[in-house]
Amino acid sequence: MEQIHTANALNQDEEPPLISSGVIDCTPYNYQQSSYKQQEKKNSKNSPRSSSEKFRKTYFPNTSKEMWNNWHWQLAHRITTLFEISRFLHLSEEEDKALQDTEHSFPFAITPYYLSLLDLRDTQNGLRKTIIPSIRESFVDEVESIDPLHEENTSPVPCIIHRYPDRVLFLTTSFCSTYCRYCTRSRMVGGHDEVLEPHWKEAIEYIRETEAIRDVIISGGDPLTLSDEKIEWLLKEITSIDHIEMVRIGTKVPTVMPQRITPKLIKILKRYKPIYMSIHATHPDEITKESSLALNRLSDAGVVLGSQTVLLKGVNDSVEILMSLFHKLLKVRVKPYYLYQCDPIIGSAHFRTTVDKGKELIQGLRGFTSGYAIPQYVIDTPGGGGKVPILPDYQIGRDEKNLYLRNYEGKVFAYPLGKEE
Repeated sequence: MEQIHTANALNQDEEPPLISSGVIDCTPYNYQQSSYKQQEKKNSKNSPRSSSEKFRKTYFPNTSKEMWNNWHWQLAHRITTLFEISRFLHLSEEEDKALQDTEHSFPFAITPYYLSLLDLRDTQNGLRKTIIPSIRESFVDEVESIDPLHEENTSPVPCIIHRYPDRVLFLTTSFCSTYCRYCTRSRMVGGHDEVLEPHWKEAIEYIRETEAIRDVIISGGDPLTLSDEKIEWLLKEITSIDHIEMVRIGTKVPTVMPQRITPKLIKILKRYKPIYMSIHATHPDEITKESSLALNRLSDAGVVLGSQTVLLKGVNDSVEILMSLFHKLLKVRVKPYYLYQCDPIIGSAHFRTTVDKGKELIQGLRGFTSGYAIPQYVIDTPGGGGKVPILPDYQIGRDEKNLYLRNYEGKVFAYPLGKEE
């Protein structure tokens, strides 16, 4: 492995792309007069994993509940530097090296709400690993690429990725409220310096002129960080095209900023059916009272919900964690849809499990929980070949009369083969 210099490739985020006037500035208490260690002494009797409410009262005491629950406030008060995050966390050696490193750029952002879900003391906390930069990201494996799925090679016009005959991915924004360390589109997300809106009309015209397209996936970045007006404009334009049968929205907002799922947004989504939403869900700790409320609101509005989970070493690579996540998702009416093998994006080697590990996890789920709780394990093939399903070896042999199958208990059963006519 070699280190890669990324400082020139990505710039640190500026103000979120929203009108921020009227948003009251509430600097965290510990920024003003106390270090994290002093705060920790004060709260030594508290549980390491504070609730969102307790976190707000501890670190943002000047922030009312109403302000905390305003998604504009959450965006305007994102923590975007390692220096800021060190005020909340005990840094591990690898995190500290990233903090002290001046040679590399580690674009970073997290909403105050999502920060409240992390264990502030445990450096091995699963969610923390997915959000807090590590010096390990500066090492690049020879198999890694900035665009491993060759999305740019299947982009006929700006903002459109057209890999499959009947559907397109519509990249509407390069902005996310919270940055995942393993993001497939880190080439465009994190610097936040590419404005995609000027290309929207050209992208919609491409969809309009390509009658084979029946399914549009609105993605980014995270499209739910757009304003209500822009979301409605997109939905109205896309659904007005005769050959479009369905619209999907890919988002992590309900788990990192559930305050965004407002009554006004719900009213907009109700007007355009059918809408499907793919929720990026990583760990059972994300399914909180707040995210559950947001997801149930979406379901009540008629939005069909599925989840997409990336398999990550040291984060969710156990049957117990995945089963807990998938059960919690089903309770809030989200069908586990895909379990992705982590893409070989630059700096992601420490996140990638073996494919055999993924097959082992699916085998550990099959038969031990509801079929609804088991997603399809897929590899989005490097080079732009699309998604390929991966299954454990349940078919173990055949002869002239039977197909021999191994069930979840390891027992072998024969299925009679029919005669060809």
